[in-house]
Amino acid sequence: MIRVAAVGDIHMGADSQGLLRPAFETLHDCADLLLLAGDLTRHGTPDEARVVAREVADLPVPVIAVLGNHDHHEERPEEVTAVLRDAGVQVLEGQGTVVEVDGARVGVAGTKGFGGGFVGRSGSEFGEPLMKEFIRYTRRCAEGLRASLQELAEQGCDTRVALTHFAPVPDTLAGEPLEIYPFLGSYLLAEAVDAAGADLAVHGHAHAGTEHGMTSGGVPVRNVAQPVIRKAFNVYHLRGHGHEEAHGHGEAAAVAASADRRA
Repeated sequence: MIRVAAVGDIHMGADSQGLLRPAFETLHDCADLLLLAGDLTRHGTPDEARVVAREVADLPVPVIAVLGNHDHHEERPEEVTAVLRDAGVQVLEGQGTVVEVDGARVGVAGTKGFGGGFVGRSGSEFGEPLMKEFIRYTRRCAEGLRASLQELAEQGCDTRVALTHFAPVPDTLAGEPLEIYPFLGSYLLAEAVDAAGADLAVHGHAHAGTEHGMTSGGVPVRNVAQPVIRKAFNVYHLRGHGHEEAHGHGEAAAVAASADRRA
């Protein structure tokens, strides 16, 4: 059994240092790896990234992350990524990584993803150049996710997880205003997951959404935005092509009142 801890949208700043560390230090008792589903900072500054880095440095399990839209706000994602990597975090964008757990190979493929909407209510590569680029960017993210998942399968991974910030399905957006669904995710991400195969898809971004969803191909999807799970992290138990219910951890580290709640 593989135990995957996951949380997103922790939106850390200088005043939140130490908020999650006590819960994260218990990971060795309940999880084999920790996934961070983007929006780790409030405005994407290197200083905020250093707060996150201190929160997750030298944890007893591997830490794997993707960035979110907040982490891009200051247009310094390379610096944010460098700070996190210096702390031992594997930051993915169109890439995969493998974690060894008791002889099993667990593959994680990650991309931030982007918006565009869902089947029947989505944007298309038509019209103005800016609209075309909007959808093409989402398509590139999805293609990177698909290729990474496929590569992990070819490497013989026993279990594969898709990690994104934006949502691959509308199920986990339930509770958000319908008008903003196109800005919360894209069906192209779910198509990539179903095409390559995965045992679990994890995302954040939708603060007012719902935890549980599923792709049309039957892959479980979990929205782990902290305002949704209201814990320091949830743990999902995977058994090769299946999963069990999540176990919540870190009740005392529920959503910080000072965090920015905007998606």
